[in-house]
Amino acid sequence: MFLKINDIEIFYKKAGSGKKVFLLHGWGGRADSFLPVFNYLSSKYEVYAIDFPGFGESNQPSFPWDVDDYQEMLFKIFDCLGIEKASLIGHSFGGRVSILFSAKHPERVDKVILVDSAGMIPQRTMKYYLKVRKFKIMKAVFVLFTKGTSKQEKLDKFYEKYGSKDYKEAGSLRQTFVKVVNQDLRPYLPQIKASTLLIWGENDKDTPVSFGKIMEKEIPDAGLIVFKDAGHFSYLDKLHDFNVIADQFLGGV
Repeated sequence: MFLKINDIEIFYKKAGSGKKVFLLHGWGGRADSFLPVFNYLSSKYEVYAIDFPGFGESNQPSFPWDVDDYQEMLFKIFDCLGIEKASLIGHSFGGRVSILFSAKHPERVDKVILVDSAGMIPQRTMKYYLKVRKFKIMKAVFVLFTKGTSKQEKLDKFYEKYGSKDYKEAGSLRQTFVKVVNQDLRPYLPQIKASTLLIWGENDKDTPVSFGKIMEKEIPDAGLIVFKDAGHFSYLDKLHDFNVIADQFLGGV
């Protein structure tokens, strides 16, 4: 099914009845990234899974978005579907959107499950800043000595060769990716009023457990569960446990 919001066609799936739950996928994912969770929860709840604009079957925005643009889009989806209040389950990038939406629109959120959520900028070390400086020098030299018809063409070649894996795979969403990963959502954590469950994989290298521990301290009503032998996709690595725990949390008073 599709919704049209601000000239963007947004794909979504819906199944089940009862309390409303939204599944928000991670960067590079789509609605079906949550398919086994969608199938399980839709036997007990009214479950929605969306393709964020730029992913899956949804159209790409006409300009680079940041997290606020995505959460505002979710707000409009709620209105278009006539949903007054729902619970959110957000993985990684979907966690970013869940954090900001929950902080800005607390009246529209029942409960929140953040799964290996992104949203915080890790503490930078001197080694990090030296690495950034080296990268900038490499870029300047590359642009100066590489043949090309324009500076942008040279930059594109540079990032294609030396950019991070996530940046390379972002394709036409690269500018959006840069805006998103540089947004620090930590100041919004204390503004989340909804009861929040944090689920993490102990071996998550993309968004480490330390993120979850900070969120547990700074979100007023939050608890953290860490799955052993699970990584960044902990909800898939420990699917049965995740489904049972999510059901208990969402169905509780």
